[in-house]
Amino acid sequence: MIENLQHLVGSWPGALQWLGVALVATIPFVESYLGGVIGIVAGVHPVAAAVCAILGNAAIMIAIAFVTDSVRRRATRGKERETTPARTRVKKLFDRFGVPGVALLGHPTQISAAALIALGAPRTKVIVWELVSIVLWGTIVAVLAAFGITAIG
Repeated sequence: MIENLQHLVGSWPGALQWLGVALVATIPFVESYLGGVIGIVAGVHPVAAAVCAILGNAAIMIAIAFVTDSVRRRATRGKERETTPARTRVKKLFDRFGVPGVALLGHPTQISAAALIALGAPRTKVIVWELVSIVLWGTIVAVLAAFGITAIG
């Protein structure tokens, strides 16, 4: 799959490759970190690849956060929440690590953002911490990829 995505990005002309990197980064489990690597390997400048991957991942995560928050508000309006063993376990992890811990360690960001909001975490706090995670991981992996490709080539 990664090879196909790399070929897709590499086959687009010039500046459209930047758009390709952003689109690839919207895919769960690819996100900003692998999206940046795919762009770098396809020949996009490392800074441009990282920025486009971060923007693509951030855009889809924010959209999912808003949709999840809207659905949660409608679904829980005027209802008492049931406590199940599974919900209790997830809530314990959420209480232990909080939004920052889950955002920084929970990937893919689209799924972790939706899960946090579904558990009742404030949408703005989730978005801020997920953005921190996207930028942090996207930058770290892009820098490592750029240095790795430079060292090999």
